[in-house]
Amino acid sequence: MSITTRAAVVESGGAPFTLSEVELDAPGPHEALVRMVATGLCHTDLSVASGALPFPLPGVLGHEGAGVVEAVGSRVTGVAPGDHVVLSFTSCGTCRNCHGGHPAYCATWLPLNLIGGRRADGTRTVGRGGEPLGGHFFGQSSFAERALVDERSLVKVDPDVPLESIAPLGCGVQTGVGAVWNVLKPEAGSALVVLGAGAVGLSAVMAAALTPATTIIAVDRVPERLALAEELGATHTIDATEESVPETIHHLTGYRGADGVVETTGNVAVLSEGVDALAARGTLVVVGAPPFGTEVSLDVNGLLAGKRIVGLTLGDSETQAFIPALVRLVREGRLPLHRLISTYPFADIDRAVRDMTAGKAIKPVLTF
Repeated sequence: MSITTRAAVVESGGAPFTLSEVELDAPGPHEALVRMVATGLCHTDLSVASGALPFPLPGVLGHEGAGVVEAVGSRVTGVAPGDHVVLSFTSCGTCRNCHGGHPAYCATWLPLNLIGGRRADGTRTVGRGGEPLGGHFFGQSSFAERALVDERSLVKVDPDVPLESIAPLGCGVQTGVGAVWNVLKPEAGSALVVLGAGAVGLSAVMAAALTPATTIIAVDRVPERLALAEELGATHTIDATEESVPETIHHLTGYRGADGVVETTGNVAVLSEGVDALAARGTLVVVGAPPFGTEVSLDVNGLLAGKRIVGLTLGDSETQAFIPALVRLVREGRLPLHRLISTYPFADIDRAVRDMTAGKAIKPVLTF
């Protein structure tokens, strides 16, 4: 028996979000019905909505959901009706990387999360007027008042923490934090650089401030975001419109270079500058995603000093342990995520999109 709910539907690439009545399937054995309380808006949602990625449209996006479980399938064991949950990506749970604690590199990650639009068995989770819609986005499609969520997307969280304050943990925040904690793992005295002071970059700055790193440099083109980065833990900032980024980084690090760089912009010229700014044996983490097929030119001899370039998906996080830890840090005020969030009623999703695109909002969160 299907469930009727209201969702923000993208009709075709480049079209705006349109509120529409849709029908959800009843939860399958490994699914739950979640009443949404809040959901973050991410650049990945906008990229798919623009038609830049081959997700089946019309469809329902949204992948930073937070809500309350209303019903569960017959084989769901991790959550029960009434539980508060943060929704993150899904994974198969059976491949080598899933078993090894790296579900963000699941063998079926792309079709299950980003481009498939349906369950692993090929069935659809959402329809309208008898016609199927693209859904199952990151196992959730949370731009809706209710979402049919894959069990492996569900993370039970502390019910005392307001869900609108932690919705972005499911993607952007855990990506920035994971880049620092799970990949760079800074040692005492390390120098870290974060290229781009958006939601992911500022999350990386906050994460770096909770490590033994002593130099934390934020780079952006917007003075207000650089000022916020300083308030969140950056020891130095660089305005890329006024200074040479590699030269300034070398100066600030005593001409040693950066031990770690987090690249969040998706701009290959910025990525190249980040590589130039690395110290010997330094690591650059590629987080920003340019269009498919984008290539970058690098000086090979410049890499021979032990420099490493590492791609990253969703912080390389094991969500069942990682997200509850982040929730605790938010609750205790040690991860001041509220400084990034601007809330909007769900019906104002297009205003949230405009504000995000214009740079007026760092992390829009839609509330229901």
